[in-house]
Amino acid sequence: MKKIIIIGASSGMGMRVATDFARLGWRVGIAARREDRLKEIKALYPDRVEYMVMDVAAPDAVDKFYNLIELIDGMDYMLYAAGCGWYNPALDESRDAETIDVNVKGFTAIITAAYKYYRDTANLHRGHIAAITSVAGMKGIGVSASYSASKRYQWTFLQAIDQLAHQQHVNVSVTDIRPGFVDTPLLGAHKNYPMEMSVDYVAPRLETAMLRGKRVAYIDSRWAVVTALWRMVPDSLWRRIELIREE
Repeated sequence: MKKIIIIGASSGMGMRVATDFARLGWRVGIAARREDRLKEIKALYPDRVEYMVMDVAAPDAVDKFYNLIELIDGMDYMLYAAGCGWYNPALDESRDAETIDVNVKGFTAIITAAYKYYRDTANLHRGHIAAITSVAGMKGIGVSASYSASKRYQWTFLQAIDQLAHQQHVNVSVTDIRPGFVDTPLLGAHKNYPMEMSVDYVAPRLETAMLRGKRVAYIDSRWAVVTALWRMVPDSLWRRIELIREE
């Protein structure tokens, strides 16, 4: 029986992926801050799901992560689906701090812990580390500065971990899943987002990319084209582009 750990499973993409794999018969370990949501998922699949209440930015996050692995007796896949981001043109410091705590501090701690788990257990079968990042990592987005910057950090960190695994001969693959705008609680309301996608549309594509062990997966192909074009936009023009607008 395959086993997967999902960090950030209380809503959005994390919750959807957790229920999908539990329905398929996998052993699923889920973690998030909201225990009520975690209990709801476990109640749906009581024999397949175990949960751990966890704040990824807390000092005990890594210990709880390893405890969750023990609860499901191993880990074939790990998906980091926790995320924080704000429409923050006012540059509210508390919102920026929370974004950095989840998307940088917590992300680094859990991805590192997953890597060390695979390194130290010397698995005969390849392990998998996947994370939901964002197309926002391609360019700095003025109204979501800390969010877009944190996603660029995630891109780079995953690339570095993939290189380290090759150099240290650790049997693990790394998948960076870069969706465009997805209709989840993270987006918030009263904004116009270009090419917004539903969870139902994104989830199967995300799962396929992870299971195939793709190094980088844009969801969907439109966003792969868009971000390639963004890469070529000079700063003098980028500063004039308004991606997200109030309704």
